[in-house]
Amino acid sequence: MRKWRTWLVGSVTAVLAAGSLLAGCSTSQQTEGNPPAANQGEKLDAELNVFNWTEYLPQSIIDKFEQQYGVKVNYSTYSSNEEMLAKLSVGSSGYDLSVASEYMVEMMRNLGVIQEINYENIPNFKNISADFKNLSFDPDNKFSIPYMWGDAIIAVNTDKIKDKITGYKDLWDPKYKNSMVVLDDQRAIIGITLKKMGYSLNEKDEKILQQAKDELKKLLPNIKAFDSDSPKTMLINGEASIGFVWGAEAALARKENPAIQYVLPEEGLYLWQDNFVIPKDAPHKKTAEAFINFLLQPEISAEISKDFPYANPNQEALKLIDKSVTEDIAVYPPKDALQNGEHLQFLGDVTKTYDRIWSEVKQ
Repeated sequence: MRKWRTWLVGSVTAVLAAGSLLAGCSTSQQTEGNPPAANQGEKLDAELNVFNWTEYLPQSIIDKFEQQYGVKVNYSTYSSNEEMLAKLSVGSSGYDLSVASEYMVEMMRNLGVIQEINYENIPNFKNISADFKNLSFDPDNKFSIPYMWGDAIIAVNTDKIKDKITGYKDLWDPKYKNSMVVLDDQRAIIGITLKKMGYSLNEKDEKILQQAKDELKKLLPNIKAFDSDSPKTMLINGEASIGFVWGAEAALARKENPAIQYVLPEEGLYLWQDNFVIPKDAPHKKTAEAFINFLLQPEISAEISKDFPYANPNQEALKLIDKSVTEDIAVYPPKDALQNGEHLQFLGDVTKTYDRIWSEVKQ
């Protein structure tokens, strides 16, 4: 589940070097039209090998696909983008479908680890909102299809904090000493420091990054705990009065304690998006595309969101999701906040600088 993830990027450079010898990808034409023959009854492959995050796809959905298409789904899980990449980079991994975050899609595309998608087999791609298509990590969505997305926001216990907090800059106020829980996520925390300073989450300038390290050290006295697993716990039990947490975690915390209010930082949101990708050597590509098309059916996509309530990019599925969820700005921020947000990008060798800064800050 996304709230359990840590952006483990320390091994990226080594994986990049190992994967640079991989071959390129095949080509396809992106179209929207009637369902493909495979979705009209043509027999698919006998099995499908799916590689995904834990707690990210209900077993009930897998069961429905197996019953409808007569395909055995072999479902395996991983705990980080890097673990997934390492297994897919060796070649002939046997996996037909995986899910990758935006920066990893960009990296895998550059490495040739994934192949282009045949949109003739995925007419339900039309259900995906334009807000989540054609993003910088994969222009034209040749290699990826949006699955789930989300953000990280500031959560404030207004019973304890009476001041008006509007953005990241307020987190540095000395009056909040030892009162904050923040994500244990180097790109997120270095990123909001950069945003406070007026720079991008994806800054590459070494001098600016060194300045960000010094600025982040000033925040440390205010941080009571780094927690990406369940930061809502400290907000609910009162151990922390402010949090920089996943939007879905903030929403769950507010359900337990209505005094917890959301702040969408004025400097801009930290956004993430997970996406379907097809490995270069997928043995059952057409079946993988049929599975994606199945998952993008509105009622199926809505059922996934009911079990795992991250934000859903499927605009037709949103019509079937309770308004109390879709109108919660922690999970579904308004369009202006989205337009002012940023997604992480793969930074190449600069990743090592982020690794070093994080190590020095947390030592």
